[in-house]
Amino acid sequence: MVVHDLETHIAENVEINDFIEPTYECDKDEGRDESIMGKVFDTPDDAYSFYNDYSFSHGFGIRKDDTIKNPTTNEAYRKMYVCNKEGFKRLEKNDSVGNKKKRGRDVRTGCQAMLRITRQKDGKWMVDSFNDIHNHDLIMTPTKVMKHRSHSKFHRSIECKSLMVELNQAGLRPCQIKKAVNAMKPTNEANVTSKQCADVLSEQRKQHRGREFCGLIKHFQDKALLDNDQFFIVDLCSDGYPRNIFWADGRSKEAYTKFGDVVVFDVTYMTNKFKFPFATFVGVNHHGQSILFGRALLENEKEETFEWLFEHFLKCMFRKYPNSIITDQDKAISNAIKKVFPNSRHRFCTWHIKKHELDHLRTYVTSYIDFQESYRKWVKSDTIEEFEATWDVIRGKYKVESTSWLSDMYTQRAHWVTAFLKDIFWAGMTTSGRSESIHAFFDGFVNSRTMLNEFVIQYDKAVESRRASEEDEDFKTMNSRPVLSSVHPIEAKAGECYTRKVFDTFQKEWKEATSNLTHETLNKSADESKYRVGQLNIDKKYWRIVTFRSWNQVIVTCSCAKFETDGILCKHALYVMKKRHVETLPNHYILPRWTLNSRYKVGNRSIGLGEMNNENGVSAFTVWCVRSNFTKLIEQARDSPSEIQKINTLLLSLLNDQAIRKQPISLQKASQVSSTVISQVDMMPQISVRDPLGPINTKGRPKAATRIKSCLEAPKKRTCSYCQRLGHYATSCPKRKTDESLQDEG
Repeated sequence: MVVHDLETHIAENVEINDFIEPTYECDKDEGRDESIMGKVFDTPDDAYSFYNDYSFSHGFGIRKDDTIKNPTTNEAYRKMYVCNKEGFKRLEKNDSVGNKKKRGRDVRTGCQAMLRITRQKDGKWMVDSFNDIHNHDLIMTPTKVMKHRSHSKFHRSIECKSLMVELNQAGLRPCQIKKAVNAMKPTNEANVTSKQCADVLSEQRKQHRGREFCGLIKHFQDKALLDNDQFFIVDLCSDGYPRNIFWADGRSKEAYTKFGDVVVFDVTYMTNKFKFPFATFVGVNHHGQSILFGRALLENEKEETFEWLFEHFLKCMFRKYPNSIITDQDKAISNAIKKVFPNSRHRFCTWHIKKHELDHLRTYVTSYIDFQESYRKWVKSDTIEEFEATWDVIRGKYKVESTSWLSDMYTQRAHWVTAFLKDIFWAGMTTSGRSESIHAFFDGFVNSRTMLNEFVIQYDKAVESRRASEEDEDFKTMNSRPVLSSVHPIEAKAGECYTRKVFDTFQKEWKEATSNLTHETLNKSADESKYRVGQLNIDKKYWRIVTFRSWNQVIVTCSCAKFETDGILCKHALYVMKKRHVETLPNHYILPRWTLNSRYKVGNRSIGLGEMNNENGVSAFTVWCVRSNFTKLIEQARDSPSEIQKINTLLLSLLNDQAIRKQPISLQKASQVSSTVISQVDMMPQISVRDPLGPINTKGRPKAATRIKSCLEAPKKRTCSYCQRLGHYATSCPKRKTDESLQDEG
């Protein structure tokens, strides 16, 4: 809308006091409608609604045009509504470089149809000018007329806006919201478009602009009221700008106590407005599904940032260290793990190593025909001795330099070579693909424009969806029985103990063990025997060595180390157990983490004696379990005043006992501690929480989160066999042609 100044009014021969004594005007007599001229409305909105309804019945759309204000009081006293084809589109100027801007189709025709209202002394608005002459065709079909913007107003209604916001919070994109809204809208309303949905959501986001971080903290505070075990910590700069955020809910913490033996840490996901890297701690549950332990938004990907994150992750998880951790091959992450998780086995993601192979080994592959086969055999060595011996051959045969990527990978061999990692449990994981699959799942809930306060809300919805999938698997396992492929008690016991998907993996190994394998005996005794097990159609050098012992209990080990790394017996071990007439599956080969007993149970807290009696006193996990049990007791007794009174009496008695036990502590020391705490609180700077300054530069997430192809799958570039250069073949090699011409001349 345009506000005219006083000179414009004078030029148009309009007096300042026209709003008191309006004069009727009409450009053409045939455009005058006496039933509209002089019509009075209480507000300008009433006049707009009237003219919009009139335009709908006559086949055109309208829009708001000029608003004329009194220059003294700055109050509007005249408004004009025009046909939406009034005027002409302005010519767009070229950009600074001189390129012509692409123009869209012209929709305006210079139509003069309009309605003008003027404010009177009593505050009402009267129509003092009306023109109903159009210079374009009118559309009389109702379904087409309602497509004009002034008539397509359903998407601007409070009901529709609320529905769009709710669907957006549920993780739907504008194109999906459009389909849902159109399916529920009245038949007499125009269809909502994706653009209209996006505009409504954008308008809603503007209300939180500059207050996103406050909304994020409020979300965590609200969750803490419902979840006593909720953990979140925020690292702020001295000026109030956020640096790092870490959070985990109570269910994630409980899951870590059961499945925290293997953790996948990934920081390649970046989907939020400020481009904060989104870091996740991921594990595997009893169904083999991905499960989340903790989440973080980080300022950067430096070593000190990862140290901060790992320290608070440990604090959240009762100082329980993971046995093994899988990450990307990043120096900053590796250094932080050495400092914070010194006893955890660190493994590089195989997926990322294969990605680097494409870049660093191409020269060897093009220079030596047999290099690829030698490299594969080296990487897949069964034993450390075989790996070291093969390295000596590769280093000499292919002239590997000490500064090359291959030499650097050899130095870090303990972090990625299978032969060095057979003695630790990895839950069947070798890559950070668990994180990648979760990232793909989150893509349905968040995008690059997601605000920080929306990000954590959408993330929680994604987590709830994954937990619903876990509960579905629990239900299917409890309400079904496995179909056995044999009558052997080993398979029967596995079917009783394992969850549905884990049993499917076990049964696959069992079928192989009972149908496709054979063996040869290496040595045999009463207590220990060794066998070489494999398939007849495979070279015996690839067969596995299985050791069987039957002392106090059955112990079987295989050189493939599947049980040690995956927690499920391999086909080779099962074959030997069947041949040695083992009647049932030993209990020590059924890991509790793969059974239904590990499922999530509301209010279930188990405390072991080992955790009650450690050298540092009561463990953090024990305190957490006791506190959770106490909270559950209060919730169950809150409907009975007598039970609450009984609990309170018991607590007072226990508190009195604790006061007597700790009586030797001097009151002076206690007062010193108290005064120290107070002084620290008083000395804390008073800062205000602010939103981040803007997008930050980090290593970031790959543009396309797709699986990296192996060397065999990767498209081959043209390589000349004569000069070894890329981009051409030997038939068109310029160097070869030059050499041949010189030979002909000689």
